[in-house]
Amino acid sequence: MPPEAGGPDGPHYIRAIADEAHLDELLSEPSQQVVDTLERLDGDILVLGAGGKMGPTLARMARRAADQAGSTRRVIGVSRFASGAQEAALHTHGVETIRCDLLDQDAVGRLPVAPNVVFMAGRKFGSTGAESLTWAMNCLVPAAVCRRFEASRIVAFSTGNVYGLTPAGRGGSRETDVPAPVGEYAMSCLGRERVFEHFSLTRGTRVAILRLNYAVEMRYGILVDLAQRVLAGQPIDLAMGYVNVIWQADANRMALCALAQAASPPLVVNLAGTDELSVRVVTESLARALGRPASFTGVESPDALLSNGARGWSLLGPPRVDVARLIEWTADWTGRGLPTIGKPTHFESRAGDF
Repeated sequence: MPPEAGGPDGPHYIRAIADEAHLDELLSEPSQQVVDTLERLDGDILVLGAGGKMGPTLARMARRAADQAGSTRRVIGVSRFASGAQEAALHTHGVETIRCDLLDQDAVGRLPVAPNVVFMAGRKFGSTGAESLTWAMNCLVPAAVCRRFEASRIVAFSTGNVYGLTPAGRGGSRETDVPAPVGEYAMSCLGRERVFEHFSLTRGTRVAILRLNYAVEMRYGILVDLAQRVLAGQPIDLAMGYVNVIWQADANRMALCALAQAASPPLVVNLAGTDELSVRVVTESLARALGRPASFTGVESPDALLSNGARGWSLLGPPRVDVARLIEWTADWTGRGLPTIGKPTHFESRAGDF
């Protein structure tokens, strides 16, 4: 049985992450709340977009939780799977896979119907200059998915970018705030939400929309970006001076728990860490751990892309790993030169250009 936060063997007690296998084990470790949730829910789980940054470990977490709950349900990952090694790794851990281009509506129509669907597909990076593809991925694909799975519970990932910038020091944007997306990527993400909302209101589809801001692990995320710049001796631009981060395993766990909260009209909930972080302070902490100096350019703007995660914590459980541990893990991983996926987050973009 995996330990809960506060237990002597909880993940926050691990001082360093050995390698990628250890990392993926931690990222896919279910909490007891996930196990209990899946015990209450019937049916298979379909993860759409299982080949992305979060999809593989979320699918593995679902499989592990189902096994601990004594369930024989299928967990199926759906993606184009550009990496055969990634698909093979899922098979090794008991996750079935289906190759599918979700932009092909006929192919979506042939997917097996499952009572539980986690929608993780979408397009962000590369949007600038290819806006039409971004809109197609973020709005047309959800419509095809809603038609195919209108009787399912759907947990749909969205982003805190739909809020736009909010004054720092006030706790971040809440789910009741009026969206104010900046840039076409954020606009298309609000479009994605509206498509799910439309099908939920007109067909009764049970939906939970998760506005994520931002998931981190040792190979990707804002903390990795900052640590790599410190190591390279590059200055940190402070214009986006404040951020939220959440351990990816906590985001995975909250998403699976949200299956039980899917509703019509949709539940909308932020997935965010418990702290509003200063980029300057976090960078200085990483620099001390790495034994390198930190340098900065510019000054902090009075607003930033910030989300208030309180509703998510109350409904889906609080994060198990705190920021101090994430900084420690990131500095150790980066300092040892362990692998990253090589994709900067561009968190500093204030104009919504990705």
